Amino acid sequence: MDYLQMTSPCGIDCFNCPLHAAVDNENLRQMIAERMGVTPDVAQCPGCRSAKGNMPFLGWTEPCPQYTCANDKGFDFCHECGDFPCHWLHPSAFRADTVPHNYKLYNLLLIQKMGVDDWAGSEAKGVRETYFTGDHPILQTAKKEMDNN
Repeated sequence: MDYLQMTSPCGIDCFNCPLHAAVDNENLRQMIAERMGVTPDVAQCPGCRSAKGNMPFLGWTEPCPQYTCANDKGFDFCHECGDFPCHWLHPSAFRADTVPHNYKLYNLLLIQKMGVDDWAGSEAKGVRETYFTGDHPILQTAKKEMDNN
């Protein structure tokens, strides 16, 4: 797997995401669609880089500003920027209170320290599992569905 391609510039591990798994799993896609109140065609994601920052499952009509910023500056990851960490990574930025993306700063620091392949191979899944052990209903149900396939 190309971990660079499957990790967003802000440090989200797309390769471990239920929305990415839903691309090839119709049952998971249907379950996510029902939970999110969206159509099944929207309840999936090919990964941030493949989607060029477009996240229709979040109801966004424009590309993610974090993706756009890193892409426009020519960086693979936000941590490469001289302004890192910036306001785009603030813990309350981009619905962090309702969408589980506020773990990205930690991932970025690990990627910076270890490199993307080592991080992806040894840390990414554990970070995601530790972060998502709470009561986020979509992710808990999606995890069960992914484990059954």
